[in-house]
Amino acid sequence: MHPKSLSTIVNGKRYRSDSACLIASDAYWDGRNWERHGRNTFLFKTLKGNFFVQYQSKRRGEQDFIKSLSVEEAVQLYESLPQKEVEFAIAFPDLDIEDA
Repeated sequence: MHPKSLSTIVNGKRYRSDSACLIASDAYWDGRNWERHGRNTFLFKTLKGNFFVQYQSKRRGEQDFIKSLSVEEAVQLYESLPQKEVEFAIAFPDLDIEDA
């Protein structure tokens, strides 16, 4: 599954998946399909540096939607998603990476 072209306004900001950069998702080929039980999650970064997540579903009664994220929420989601489209340092250039 690939991200659909969706647009929404949250707190006076427009979030558009067709003009943002996809930085991570859970859409990967598992040998059977691209969908994770009929649902997929796509993490985006806008040209102005804002983050949002697009949830897509193929399940009856569920709708696709966009949710804005704080930087902290975006980092947590990025770390949990298996398919990285952009390296962490590029997606979050203002954050320091701490060595363990």
